[in-house]
Amino acid sequence: QMSANDCQDPPEYWTIHGLWPDKTQECNRTWHFNVTEIKDLLSDMRQYWPDVLHSSLNRTQFWKHEWDKHGTCAATLQVLNSQKKYFGKALELYKHINLNSCLLKAGIQPSSSYYQMSAIKEALTRFYGVTPKIQCLPPEEGEKAQTIGQIEFCFSKELQLRNCTTLKDESDPAQADLKLGTEELSVCSDTLPTYYPSQVQ
Repeated sequence: QMSANDCQDPPEYWTIHGLWPDKTQECNRTWHFNVTEIKDLLSDMRQYWPDVLHSSLNRTQFWKHEWDKHGTCAATLQVLNSQKKYFGKALELYKHINLNSCLLKAGIQPSSSYYQMSAIKEALTRFYGVTPKIQCLPPEEGEKAQTIGQIEFCFSKELQLRNCTTLKDESDPAQADLKLGTEELSVCSDTLPTYYPSQVQ
């Protein structure tokens, strides 16, 4: 919606948004993104971490933003302390989680009928043994259903899956730069019917 002319053939599968540390106090903002450091990862990056919003020569703007904002902070962990490690580990975690396959196995797939949020949550918790954070676009005016927009998995510093728990008064760092059109994603309501679209109209 933000750049309809540029979003050609959007992927019909879940892709990566980013790998975000919770606390961002030790970030090296002078450590600039250099695409040559991840040249070995580019085919996977284009497939699993595509930038569907910005047309740039190599479509690296999204990755640069994620590195500048989150990667430079995540790099305090030895396992993520280079661009190659940061992007490579995010791809590895994405493949390990294998969200597309999990949802399909649970019978949850894009549909014109609505889901109950509890059914989606239960399927994910059953599969992964932890509770992810599911984020939605709220209903548009005159509509009754929220639209599923993002599924966030949480990891310990050892990169083991853990429950996503947010304190009610905690501002969510992931939300700050996460706007789709004029709507913002927020944690899905447990009571609203949930639309899982095959394509964003």
